[in-house]
Amino acid sequence: MSTSQYGALFDLDGVLIDSEGIYTDFWSEVSADYPDSCKIAGCNTPHEFALIIKGNTLQNILGTYFPETTDRAKIIQRLKHHELTMNYRVFDGTYELLEKLKQAGIPIAIVTSSNKIKMNHMSEQLPRLVSYATAIITGDDVTASKPDPQGYLKGAMAINRDPRLCWVFEDSLAGIEAGQRAGCRVIGVASTLNRQTIIDANPDIIVDLVAQFNIDNAIDLY
Repeated sequence: MSTSQYGALFDLDGVLIDSEGIYTDFWSEVSADYPDSCKIAGCNTPHEFALIIKGNTLQNILGTYFPETTDRAKIIQRLKHHELTMNYRVFDGTYELLEKLKQAGIPIAIVTSSNKIKMNHMSEQLPRLVSYATAIITGDDVTASKPDPQGYLKGAMAINRDPRLCWVFEDSLAGIEAGQRAGCRVIGVASTLNRQTIIDANPDIIVDLVAQFNIDNAIDLY
């Protein structure tokens, strides 16, 4: 089987771009301002809340953890301002891996919980990153948030690949589960959560950064 039979489905934050720490700080601050969110999530601290919601869409976060009496519009505005003023940095070695995948004929999709507004802003900053993607699936394109597999199934369809022959790159527990439920092979990226937490989620391969990914090793999974 040629390498072109395979597909690569990348989460964005914490996988391709080094932004998860910034989002952790943001959601920690929001949770501290809205203590009910932490109570609903069953966590003890705002920082823990920020870790629990990783990989979820904004719609799911607000609908699940913030009561209807909450001024959700205010939180949305805070997030929009946050994302429009962020500086995005690609992890070291990311472009080299994407180029290897491209040369091997392996199409790439970005599957992110972020919305199109954030993605447009990021694309302006990092046009080279976006140029490698055959398709981009955002939180606006799905009706169910991770750990639901819908996003990754759509990503596989968008690049015309069988999900069973796709590699999902994820740093969140919800994302790892979503990739597994989609029937993909999952590459757990221990860039955001500690390595043992990623190990416990049972991905097929574990790396600290996507740059460590080896195409031949991934093919050996089949």
